[in-house]
Amino acid sequence: MNIGDVARLSGVPAKTIRYYEEIGLVKPQRSENGYRAFRENDLHKLAFLGRARMLGFSIEDCRNLLALYEDDTRESANVKQIAEGHLKRIDEKIEQLQSMRSTLAGLVESCAGDHRPDCPILEDLGSLEAGASCHENVD
Repeated sequence: MNIGDVARLSGVPAKTIRYYEEIGLVKPQRSENGYRAFRENDLHKLAFLGRARMLGFSIEDCRNLLALYEDDTRESANVKQIAEGHLKRIDEKIEQLQSMRSTLAGLVESCAGDHRPDCPILEDLGSLEAGASCHENVD
């Protein structure tokens, strides 16, 4: 299969497939003319990676999960540990987002939103005390 076929079947864009090849997650064969030749196994790996990335797993988590997926002697406890770690990070992000939402909702509520120049939203954003917690990264 060529990269277009495998992209269509796996749901992973060709650009992403090239990136996965570059970082060693997939290793398609190369034909004599240099074109990538994907096997059925590559298609399964790409579908696996696409689903894992859709669930928000990091590239490193994907690398580890893929290694476990391919290891017939794996212990499911290792897989669960990776998934639990990711779930914990998701819960932390949700908590941060809920806090951000609460703060912003309060600011929006306190702003009259009229023709006057005073604005509690801008005052809060410009305040030095306004929220050391606002500087937490939620990426």
